Amino acid sequence: VDVFFFQAEDGIRDVERSRGLGDVYKRQEISFGTTNDKMIVIREGQTSKAVTILVRGGSKTVVDEAKRSLHDALCVARNMVRDNMIVPGGGASELSASVAVFNAAEKIGTSEQYAIKSFAEALEVIPLALAENSGYSPMDYVGNLKAKQISEKNPALGVDCLRKGNNDMFVQGVYESAKSKIQQLQLATQVVKMILKIDDVIASTEYEQTHKSFIEYI
Repeated sequence: VDVFFFQAEDGIRDVERSRGLGDVYKRQEISFGTTNDKMIVIREGQTSKAVTILVRGGSKTVVDEAKRSLHDALCVARNMVRDNMIVPGGGASELSASVAVFNAAEKIGTSEQYAIKSFAEALEVIPLALAENSGYSPMDYVGNLKAKQISEKNPALGVDCLRKGNNDMFVQGVYESAKSKIQQLQLATQVVKMILKIDDVIASTEYEQTHKSFIEYI
């Protein structure tokens, strides 16, 4: 199946018709693992750009988690190819966005400013989680980091998870795809909007009691 996938994706069928698969590729049987599993690999193609990633693990759960992580990494690489714009990582982009949203809320005179300020506070969850996971006091660290961003006017200042002594994420080489970041924020906002549209939640026990009372009434 993998070989057929390569042929369909990279036009090897045309090469196979003209010169034959054996003239273009090196075929080799390899064995791996404690069970000595065998696999035929095709490598050193002159025209192929396809790559097969073999994932093995002790259980299906481990393999599925590895596949999910690989898929996420490949999607990030794909987004970088489509759009090479980047934003600083380490929670720096979320923190700077929070500051900008909060400042925009201050200019609104109606009660809507409280909803906008809540959105700004929600953006700080990522840097707070990073700071806590890195062993810092999250509230104090993020509060000082926010003040530092505002005073130095540097939106690239983020959580120093590796404790390198520098909060500038571009200096540390920590950055994310701008397209992925935009998609994350849009998806999170859509989920919140869907939840806010829910008027009421009927629990299963409450539903059964209501249904029983209705049947008895009938």
